[in-house]
Amino acid sequence: MTQLDYIAIAYFVLLWALFNWVTGVSRKFNRLSVTRGMAIHRAAWIRNSLNRDLKMIDTQIMAGLQNGTGFFASTSILALGGCFALLGQTEQVQAIFADLPAVFHTSRAAFELKVGGLAAVFAYSFFKFGWSYRLFNYCSIMFGGLPMQSEAEKDPEGARRAAEAVIAMNVIAAKNFNAGLRAIFLSIGYLGWFVNAYAFMAMTTFVFFVLIRRQFFSEARDAIVQGIEN
Repeated sequence: MTQLDYIAIAYFVLLWALFNWVTGVSRKFNRLSVTRGMAIHRAAWIRNSLNRDLKMIDTQIMAGLQNGTGFFASTSILALGGCFALLGQTEQVQAIFADLPAVFHTSRAAFELKVGGLAAVFAYSFFKFGWSYRLFNYCSIMFGGLPMQSEAEKDPEGARRAAEAVIAMNVIAAKNFNAGLRAIFLSIGYLGWFVNAYAFMAMTTFVFFVLIRRQFFSEARDAIVQGIEN
């Protein structure tokens, strides 16, 4: 591990934190992000469900959200297992890297440390997906407790409070899902570290700007915010 390696890992963490802040924490930007736009749509969907008694469509949406989260949780645990398998093949991997002229050769301990860092990224994503899966489960139960249309008309304030609680739980679950997915995306940039620190920073920067574009300047973003800003 060189000083440049430490700079690269610090740069990786900095961009990760910066992206989290830009898309989820900061409210100073006039341009709506995909994440914040979808939170508005989630709220509109759940409030709209108070106007109908037949909620089969809503339960299907809930099931789809939970199934997607479960898929990525399984993917993360498989990737984590692959990292541990890679630790057992260190000598073979180093022999392959030795034939690559662009690689800055490092010690076995440094290689294992890099793999351990990658495993930590996947472990983080697994915990986020696992918690998101549980929260979507809670959200489904809370959604089932929403009043029927006739009851909502009798007590609109109580119905509103119940809906807002479901909205809050759904948004929190989505926040954890997004955090797990973000970790998987950024792990692509992390792979550059196995080449060298320069490739690590370059790939992380590339992934960062791809994610920023998707959040603020993509066609998907324009479709999501259509009708919200007007």
